[in-house]
Amino acid sequence: MTTTHTPAPTREELVARAEALQPLLREHAATIEAERRVTDEVIDALTEAGLFRLTVPRRFGGYESDVRTLIDVTAATTEGDGSTGWVLAVVNTCNWLASLFPEQAQDEVFGTDPDARVTGVFSPTSTSRKVEGGWRMSGRWYYNSGSSHSSWAVLGMPLTDAHGEVTDQAMALVPRAELTLEDTWFASGLQGTASNCLIAEDVFVPEHRVMSVPKAIKGDIPADHGPTGLYRSPFSPLLTTGLAGAQLGLGRAALKLVVEKAAAKPISYTYYETQAESVGVQLQVAEAAMKIDTAHLHLHRAAADIDRAAERGEDLDLLTRARVRADAGHAIENVLSAINTLMNVHGGGAFASANPLQRIWRDAGAAGRHAATTPVVGAEVYGKVLLGVPEGITPFV
Repeated sequence: MTTTHTPAPTREELVARAEALQPLLREHAATIEAERRVTDEVIDALTEAGLFRLTVPRRFGGYESDVRTLIDVTAATTEGDGSTGWVLAVVNTCNWLASLFPEQAQDEVFGTDPDARVTGVFSPTSTSRKVEGGWRMSGRWYYNSGSSHSSWAVLGMPLTDAHGEVTDQAMALVPRAELTLEDTWFASGLQGTASNCLIAEDVFVPEHRVMSVPKAIKGDIPADHGPTGLYRSPFSPLLTTGLAGAQLGLGRAALKLVVEKAAAKPISYTYYETQAESVGVQLQVAEAAMKIDTAHLHLHRAAADIDRAAERGEDLDLLTRARVRADAGHAIENVLSAINTLMNVHGGGAFASANPLQRIWRDAGAAGRHAATTPVVGAEVYGKVLLGVPEGITPFV
């Protein structure tokens, strides 16, 4: 089922919609953390603003926005609340994954609901059994962010032949209603993401809802490419940069809070009546701001490389793909370092439960450790390619 669509909103309009929601997100942030899930009111506001449609095909009423837009909208949302921004990033990246499947699968996901929310876990922590028309799958997938509001899930699954031998690694697209949920997400950061465990018990997955991961990494996908270049974007670079965008908003939120408070907050046991008067504080705030700017520059460069290649129908070369992964990791390192500096500036009061800065610090710490964007892995991948070392350490480049 397709739908007639009007021109997609511009990047500026979508970012403005996200920024307009920041007061609501800040108002709900404590409740989101306490309840360990994004509130229904916030989900409804994001849906009404169209922010779950960034990567949905235009033939279903989606926007098919580029990677730069995904990063900037995620950052603007995360600036209001870390858990909400993270869930938004995960849903939009997983909606993009769903849009790489055959048209029949896309129709099932988005045909009657262009605001469908797909979440997912890549790890193939499951078993499969080949049957007529597809596979029967059983497994458990942890850390499925956004599970409380998911309508579909894309899950890692080993493909087997009729003899039970593993022949490939795949992603399986499964309706959320066919899965059960175990409440397992008790974490110190991103507490409101409901990153719980999804469970499949002998679920049937038809062939049209199964896609080879190695082939997708190489750009061999079953979907058509749509009117924009979004679905020609390289697999691993898009997922890496899409998740890294959340760090930008957390860094900006921390900087804004510390700068505002510095105008009236004294430095205890000194003669400074305000932090803003201190040269030491001035230098640290400037350093933190520059590191946050550095993170933006690296992620925006990565997005520009991905978007230009996708628009032209070109493949990113290995060196650029490796550098994009390193860009994402370097951006995260800079934001984490900046937030630590801002915590030092703000002082012990930053750890008060009522102070949102401690939540920003914890959220950034959790988000910055996601396996897809580990800085040291990105740096090693890039270094090996720069030096011509042939041995790879991951297929996700």
